[in-house]
Amino acid sequence: MMDAENVRLGEICTIQYGFAFNSKKFTEDDSKIPLIRIRDVKRGFSNTYYDGPFSSEYLVHKGDLLVGMDGEFNIARWKSQDALLNQRVCKIVANSNVDEEYLRFYLKRALKDIENKTSFVTVKHLSAKKLSNLVIKLPKKNIQISISKQLSFLESLIHNFNEENVLFDELVKARFVEMFGDPLINEKGWKIRKLKNISNKIGSGATPKGGKEVYIHNGISLIRSMNVYNNRFEYKELAHITDEQAKKLSNVKVEKNDILLNITGASVARCYIVPIDILPARVNQHVCIIRCKEIIHPIFLHGVITNKEYQNHLLKLAGTGATREAINKQQIESLDVIFPPIELQNQFADFVKEVDKSRLEVQKSLKKTQELFDSLMQKYFG
Repeated sequence: MMDAENVRLGEICTIQYGFAFNSKKFTEDDSKIPLIRIRDVKRGFSNTYYDGPFSSEYLVHKGDLLVGMDGEFNIARWKSQDALLNQRVCKIVANSNVDEEYLRFYLKRALKDIENKTSFVTVKHLSAKKLSNLVIKLPKKNIQISISKQLSFLESLIHNFNEENVLFDELVKARFVEMFGDPLINEKGWKIRKLKNISNKIGSGATPKGGKEVYIHNGISLIRSMNVYNNRFEYKELAHITDEQAKKLSNVKVEKNDILLNITGASVARCYIVPIDILPARVNQHVCIIRCKEIIHPIFLHGVITNKEYQNHLLKLAGTGATREAINKQQIESLDVIFPPIELQNQFADFVKEVDKSRLEVQKSLKKTQELFDSLMQKYFG
């Protein structure tokens, strides 16, 4: 990397840590002030509100840099209106000799490196001391700005390609609602089935003993919550385990057309159908397999679960008063699912397959741009 001095993050920034607000004052009343929790950092908005006293030092404004300190360590700009900084989230304000965008990109990589090296039992924690003492390579400000402009341009392209994919997703969602209506209200009067009665399997896995240290470069895929997003699969962080480790997880062997549902943490409720190209595979304890019986099409069930209203329902089930969200097996098994005729489900699935063909070219362009972005991140911050 270019000439740069090593400085601690706490020396070049003001770090404001969050506060443990009283969970009894949490509310769904959106006339109150939003409360930023771990899951909200990356997505940039909150569905949790606070109806109680607070100090102005914990206020966050649109555009502020935030760091999530549990689970997946990440940094992002707050996208929404003024909100409150809850515990395990912190705000970073850079000094005048630091380009804040450069710092954002630097920390984007540094926090991921820390996360990868952090051991955990159920969830990873980033300490305030480790964050403050994080060493940053800081070149002159004009060089910082040059680097951040390059990365911001590519990030913008990636965002635009992702937005095109979102439009494809919206097209599919609109078609779902047109055909089946709201899956919670069920205004079309479809039959209702419990998820356990239309599934052959519902279950999550485990992390092999030794965690990340025992992962291998090639082997059986181990799907984690960071891989599963609504309507897409993230390959970048896909882990692999040995055949021997996989045998110990034989009860959570992933099969073609299995639906993957995140059941803990900030990514709770995210859902996708397993891609064929990562099989054979297993899942860890944060991901649940849902295997459909022949009476229901997995693409249709995926449409139900990723429906906006249904997602909100799952987030409510996961809990709003705890610091860590989770959906248990019994709750999943008890979910009500609309059950239209299989012919209609198949029609919807055929429509989705045609849309997927159209999005393929966009995904190819996205992949190339992402690879260039990653190579520059490695060049400047590796």
